[in-house]
Amino acid sequence: MIIQVENFYKAYGDIEAVRGISFSVSAGSLFSFLGTNGAGKTTTINILTTLLAKSSGTALVGGFDADKNADKVRELIGVVFQDSVLDPLLTVRENLAVRGSLYGLRGAKLKSAVENAVKITDVSSFAAQRYGTLSGGQRRRADIARALLHTPKLLFLDEPTTGLDPKTRRDIWRLIRDLQKSSGMTVFLTTHYMEEAAESDDIVVISKGEIKAQGTPVELKSRYCTDFLKITTTGGEYIEHKLKRTVDALPVIEQYKGSIANVEIINGTLEDVFLNLTEGLDDVG
Repeated sequence: MIIQVENFYKAYGDIEAVRGISFSVSAGSLFSFLGTNGAGKTTTINILTTLLAKSSGTALVGGFDADKNADKVRELIGVVFQDSVLDPLLTVRENLAVRGSLYGLRGAKLKSAVENAVKITDVSSFAAQRYGTLSGGQRRRADIARALLHTPKLLFLDEPTTGLDPKTRRDIWRLIRDLQKSSGMTVFLTTHYMEEAAESDDIVVISKGEIKAQGTPVELKSRYCTDFLKITTTGGEYIEHKLKRTVDALPVIEQYKGSIANVEIINGTLEDVFLNLTEGLDDVG
């Protein structure tokens, strides 16, 4: 396991942002951490990325304590934040060189790291442009290039495609998946786009600082949402059935055989799971 969290707790005065959660992340996996605004996602990521100290519990990243061994943890991780940390007045390549120097890279090693990041994220066509002049999709690619400069084993993506159009989101995700497959890198994702989380190996849903569910996308859909069978008969009758399993539609269809004008099976989605687990719950900050 590249991340191990046990009885993890964080409070801001009287406000309990994270309430004793436990989960683990397998090396090489795509792991999604989902929750409403204020659920505790950002607090958790800030602790795992050494930006914030936990109140109690265990938080190990690559076997290192996120508080006690922060330098070791930082060597292992890359982070793409919701808001960019790159300088809008510098070119992409200049930004990468500055960031690389902060990792202790110098001379030929720095140049090699920058050029490698430029190549694998396909930013070469705009590497000489100032970051502030780039489109949203170009900025995200540059942000990912910055996070990959030191070849991290674990990449944190905090809502990386928010505000991007569908085509650009798709292109960014193609890049991320290709990088993961080619390098074996672990990806820790938070997102509001359920279709992105649907590709995950494992998912945790958090609300009010507590874990409400965890499992694979298939497991969560089987537990927390329902398929529907919709039939319209030749006589104009409309019939709707909830299905525990998709195969349960067969005897119902057989029952109306000979009088069916239209039949449709609506499968439950990860978005249904998320809404069923979090809808109506108050945010905690």
